[in-house]
Amino acid sequence: MDVSANISPWRWLSGAALLPLSCAAIAQVAAASVDQKVDSLIAKMTLEEKAAQLQDSAPAIPRLGIPAYAYWNEALHGVARSGEATVFPQAIGMAATWDKALIHAEGDVISTEARAKYNRAQKEGNFGKYFGLTFWSPNINIFRDPRWGRGQETYGEDPYLTGVLATEFVRGIQGDDPNIYKAVATSKHFAVHSGPEPLRHQFNVDPSMQDLAETYLPAFRRTVIEGKVASLMCAYNAVDGKPACANDMLLDQTLRRSWGFTGYVVSDCGAIDDVSGGHRYRPNNIEGAAASIKAGTDLACVFKNEYLDIPNAVKRGLLSEAEVNLALHRVLASRVRLGILASGPTRFDSIPYSEDHSQAHRDLALRAAREAMVLLKNEGALPLRKVARVAVVGPGATSLISLEGNYNGTPVGAVLPLDAIRAALPKASVSYAQGSPFAEGAAVAVPRTAFATGVTATFFKGIGLAGRAIVTRHYDQLDYNWNWIAPAPGVDPKEFSVRWTGMLKVPAPGDYRFELQRRRCDADSQIDRYTIDIEGARPLHVDAPCSARDAGDSQTVAVHFAAMRQRRITVEYAHKSKSFAPAMTLAWRAPAAAQLAEAVAAARRSDVVLAFVGLNAWLEGEEMPVEIPGFAGGDRTDIRLPAPQRDLLDALEATGKPVIVVLQSGSAVPLGAQGAKARAIVQAWYGGEQGGRAIADVVTGAYNPAGRLPITIYRDNGQLPAFTDYSMRERTYRYFTGTPEYPFGYGLSYTRFQYGPWKLGGTQPDGSGHAIHASVPVTNVGNVEGDEVVELYVSPPRERSDAPRKSLKGFKRIHLRPGEQQTVEFDIGAEELAFADKDGVRKMLPGLYAVWIGGGQPGTGAPGVGTNLGIDNTIVLPR
Repeated sequence: MDVSANISPWRWLSGAALLPLSCAAIAQVAAASVDQKVDSLIAKMTLEEKAAQLQDSAPAIPRLGIPAYAYWNEALHGVARSGEATVFPQAIGMAATWDKALIHAEGDVISTEARAKYNRAQKEGNFGKYFGLTFWSPNINIFRDPRWGRGQETYGEDPYLTGVLATEFVRGIQGDDPNIYKAVATSKHFAVHSGPEPLRHQFNVDPSMQDLAETYLPAFRRTVIEGKVASLMCAYNAVDGKPACANDMLLDQTLRRSWGFTGYVVSDCGAIDDVSGGHRYRPNNIEGAAASIKAGTDLACVFKNEYLDIPNAVKRGLLSEAEVNLALHRVLASRVRLGILASGPTRFDSIPYSEDHSQAHRDLALRAAREAMVLLKNEGALPLRKVARVAVVGPGATSLISLEGNYNGTPVGAVLPLDAIRAALPKASVSYAQGSPFAEGAAVAVPRTAFATGVTATFFKGIGLAGRAIVTRHYDQLDYNWNWIAPAPGVDPKEFSVRWTGMLKVPAPGDYRFELQRRRCDADSQIDRYTIDIEGARPLHVDAPCSARDAGDSQTVAVHFAAMRQRRITVEYAHKSKSFAPAMTLAWRAPAAAQLAEAVAAARRSDVVLAFVGLNAWLEGEEMPVEIPGFAGGDRTDIRLPAPQRDLLDALEATGKPVIVVLQSGSAVPLGAQGAKARAIVQAWYGGEQGGRAIADVVTGAYNPAGRLPITIYRDNGQLPAFTDYSMRERTYRYFTGTPEYPFGYGLSYTRFQYGPWKLGGTQPDGSGHAIHASVPVTNVGNVEGDEVVELYVSPPRERSDAPRKSLKGFKRIHLRPGEQQTVEFDIGAEELAFADKDGVRKMLPGLYAVWIGGGQPGTGAPGVGTNLGIDNTIVLPR
């Protein structure tokens, strides 16, 4: 509720003088007004109504004027799961930009599009999941191990980088109005949560106090204290023997008492059930729900209506109604501050739907995708100059999911890499071959080269594939995302049928298996059936709801091609649902030798090979039923590039043609011997809707890359501790003593930068805000304009052997033309020089600190300058 609109900034004092109210005073009045409204509503509710309001799908209470509201919304890198939206690079790619202003702008775009969607949904009477204003983002868990499948959702392995970027994202989401939220952000998953995915509902973590204070909690602390985040999500796992959502040390002592958090805490989905069912911390859900409320979990994301047991807990004396009221007060206060329970309109109510995926937002997606690109290696192969023949090879070159990542919106108009390369090199002959699947045993989208003349899709009204066609469209391949959008103009996404037809041409004789994968499907669909009919094979008919998990279907059509003769294929699909249409992919398992031979032939006909290899979000992600070599349950068991793609790179490099590797992934993928032979390597992440164009811009020199790794790329599993070991020993660049393939903070450019001498000023930190002021001139000494990411690292005195070896303590992304110089400044105070001791107390102690300012870590070949700072004081910082 925009209460400031109804409160004058002036008031009468002593019946005579008009005096201005301070901003702080206005905020206090506004907060009091919110409290009064919420308390008034709670006082009129029954206990059963209160319990229902504490679940993520809160029902309406008409007599109190409370509308239904669904809290569950996602926005890791754009508004997710509610149709067309601007899709930015996956969060790990956002982190690779090292650009605070950009991350803030992305958050602002997300909240603008959220309001546009919410405003239209309200007019349509849509109060469902994914159309509200409370977003369960950002994910700020520390990406401590590259095997974790959800690491792609994070900002990487460093607590400082994570905390700073997350704080900007939160501020962008929530807006700058002190009285009303533009939208609500949620820092998750609190805390100490980063796999393994298959164990997350049962495992317990016993982190040291030092690791908690130094690594696992700082980003959360920053988003609470500096970002004023409105919500936190507690994790599935237990910490020190207590489930995170029933953990008073985390939720009460740390979050509320030490950090002063005043917002609400929401459980991860089903985590309340885990209190009794997974962790066996309580004997039944009644006691589990009571323990969670008492610890400080205010709102439950439920699969089994866990918080509806709250009245039973109160009746049994396990919980007081006052404790229920406190939780409900925190939750409803957020809805008041969003304007959902307001007495009047807010300034955000007028945001039109035309703001969703606007041209300005698409431009920002392109900027983000460009800034995320990290040039890992370049032996003069990039940028491409005058090139006549280019072979684009690899499963990622035309893969939509390799742009999307997970927790994404619907990328209308997404630019695939192959199409972008062809557009960027209009005078070159650009050939394409898929070359391999992403991983052994995994189906991959049937490539466009397998369709002689593409695919024709004919759409019909209703589910009968009958009557006059609504529209007919032509596609290069069958690989779409239709989540909450019309599959084609005039088609109702909730009820339609479609027939695809085409001619299959395989790269070589052999045995092929085909399947239709219904991704992001609605398991509650009324009708979801399809038929695959390939000439010469028995048709496959499936009439069953698709899996709620994004794993696709396992039923396949086996076809033996004895010759290269083309065969007709027809795929028919009918869909009826109250909510949304799925993503659809016609996939195959093709003979490896046939795919490889096709790719090698394309390479031999070319002057240069662009190899698009990596992973995708169907292989690495959240708790997925994937069990193939190198992958298990959403996590990876081997961090190397999967074997079929290693074989592909070996074969391409054996042709003697220069190979440029474009690596699309959400985590660290060492390339080993294949990377050593490559002429250049670009880490492209999951680049979002404009990812393909950004890749083309980088490889052709239209954009000078400057992204930096937010993770360490280790050489292989042998450099990693056990996945289940949460100790920070030998984890991340801060504690790792080995030699990685590429270090955290690393990234190359098409130009060169030079760092000048230090200038130091200010005073020694003394606990009262004083700091050492450091400034260093940075000059572009190359011939190309570009960005430089200036990184500040601090190493503690040698006496502090238990502290991190070095830690990022500041960064700035700047742009310089050739010959241009800019002085970059940092303040180095107690926060930058303090490290946690074994008891978790952050202290700045006397001693000699090593400080480095440069384009990467010290000792990695990055340009920069270092100095030593002698500190005389001892300062203990608050927890």
